Amino acid sequence: MSQVKRAAYLIKQSKFTVCFTGAGISVESGVPSFRGEDGLWEKYDPSLFEIDYFYKHPDKSWALINKIFFEVLKDKKPNKAHFALAKLEELGYIKALITQNIDNLHYLAGSKNIVEYHGNSRMLVCRNCGRKFNISDFDLSSVPYCPYCKIPLKPDFIFFGEMIQKEVQEKSEQLMNNCDLLIIIGTSGLVYPAAFLPPMAKKKGAKIIEINKTFSEYTDKIVDVFLEGSASEILEEILSELNAH
Repeated sequence: MSQVKRAAYLIKQSKFTVCFTGAGISVESGVPSFRGEDGLWEKYDPSLFEIDYFYKHPDKSWALINKIFFEVLKDKKPNKAHFALAKLEELGYIKALITQNIDNLHYLAGSKNIVEYHGNSRMLVCRNCGRKFNISDFDLSSVPYCPYCKIPLKPDFIFFGEMIQKEVQEKSEQLMNNCDLLIIIGTSGLVYPAAFLPPMAKKKGAKIIEINKTFSEYTDKIVDVFLEGSASEILEEILSELNAH
């Protein structure tokens, strides 16, 4: 049995499949990764994206945020892998998706039950009143301010030095504890605390499928089926296999 057939078999047998995605799934959409040779952290100092720096120097911080995140992401479109996962959810094979990405591409592809572990780049949030605003309502060339509190609005994603939101962490852990199959796609397993999640599923007895272009921290430790290559191509093969039976 080929690895693709084995993966399709596990998906078909599963009663509760969860997907866990990282930056690798969005590379085919032209979204740059953060780590590695061409990663953003090779070009920019990560300390400039610490939450304390943002509140102390909102103008300087915002100029970089707009350049790196909003300008880069505004024209990006979901790729075949994002659409394949949305289709797998629509067909009832995937119950939920946890993504570490802030690029909104799962959302744009039509996935419904998404946990955005690190937040998203669609919204802005006020740290004072807690209100959230769509970025489309603001001119992003300068720091946007809360119309009620008159203080800088923060992008609704996690900065260095910020905690993962309590409800997001709890929901993610609940999904890991409940799933009987976890599909890991395009993540290195090096970003914490997100990296703690897949071992939770394994500890509860879940089978693990990994789709990645390279080995991750998980491959030799918890993975049952490793599919090396393009997530778009592999997920389309899995969909075809599922549709054939």
